[in-house]
Amino acid sequence: MMSNACGLDFGTSNSTVGWCRPGQPTLLPLEDGKLTLPSVIFFHSEDPLVSYGRAALGDYLAGYEGRLMRSLKSLLGTSMMEDSTEVMGQAMPFRKLLSHFIGELKQRAETSAGASFDKVVLGRPVFFIDEDPKADQLAEQTLREIAADAGFKDIEFQYEPIAAAFDYEATIAREELVLVADIGGGTSDFSLVRLSPERAGKVDRRGDILANGGVHIGGTDFDKSLSLASVMPFLGLGSELRNGKAMPSGQYFDLASWHTINLVYTRKAWSHVMDNYRDAADKVKLDRLISLIKQRAGHWLAIQVEAAKIALSGEPQTQLDLGRIAPGETMAISRADFDQSIAKLVGKTEVTVQALLRDAGVQADAIDTVLFTGGSSSVPLLRERLSELIPGAQRIEGDLFGGIGSGLALDARRKFG
Repeated sequence: MMSNACGLDFGTSNSTVGWCRPGQPTLLPLEDGKLTLPSVIFFHSEDPLVSYGRAALGDYLAGYEGRLMRSLKSLLGTSMMEDSTEVMGQAMPFRKLLSHFIGELKQRAETSAGASFDKVVLGRPVFFIDEDPKADQLAEQTLREIAADAGFKDIEFQYEPIAAAFDYEATIAREELVLVADIGGGTSDFSLVRLSPERAGKVDRRGDILANGGVHIGGTDFDKSLSLASVMPFLGLGSELRNGKAMPSGQYFDLASWHTINLVYTRKAWSHVMDNYRDAADKVKLDRLISLIKQRAGHWLAIQVEAAKIALSGEPQTQLDLGRIAPGETMAISRADFDQSIAKLVGKTEVTVQALLRDAGVQADAIDTVLFTGGSSSVPLLRERLSELIPGAQRIEGDLFGGIGSGLALDARRKFG
């Protein structure tokens, strides 16, 4: 009999669902045959239609009126989780928004599998919230409640880097000491794990986990830093008011963060922008900001910045198209610009790894493998710095977007049968 247990990776940027079946792929198709569903919801203004994933981004970019929500996972453990936002003229709790998305993931996975799932192992970062155990536990409990609301009856959790390790373990022939570097959309998580074909069959793997560590830094933070360093000055960040004081920066930080972009469209925020415009020494830059707000193009701009980040992982330079808010304008951004903008964030991930090795009492030269997983692990500066910390280990690229979901499915089979 097939198991009715699945592994669900609810990611900041992308989500997957895995199901272990003999002789068949683990990950389930979730959108037009694709194995990932971008963690995005779009609520249409003119009808009750709700779209998800790539379709949601497509509807938004096509110019449909509505509300785009992304990076919802970043709300877990924060005070915003108990707040509401306006959707189709009504207040909707953020908790309900997450329930919408988790429920859609479950429904799509069941349709793809032709089976129902009432047991699940959910992935979670090592820390939802840094240095706040109470908030971290609240985030897990909130996610548990949301999964129960979606229809799951038995719910377990597994650290996301451990899940990625389980996926890699299925491919090795001998024992390895592995540092898993899971750099996702919202967190950077690290685990030091002993893996082997013999250990893979054990239900309880706690003895094989030497240490876990994490920091609340991920791909959306890299987007934010790149945006603040390159694009937001084009809109007035860092400019001056006529009295010589610095331009207030709050609206720029909101625009640079996926889950706060919609705050820029409120009446209160608009009033602040117009006050700044009247006092601005350089009104041309504020004209661009006003154009963006009038068009509600904040998510469009964030998508351009994200695309630039991805391009700079493979190329030394890229062009950012700003024509929607400033006709004919483009901006050249180099790998060096990107590296400089994220250097402090990458430094914090280095410190996290160094602390993890100290806690485990393990020297860097004892590590056999560094396993990179998570979409943001392809950032060159991050890979370079981690490779310098552990120079003797082999560097393996796991399934950047599907490894965690596959590992969670393996864990679900162990835990639930």
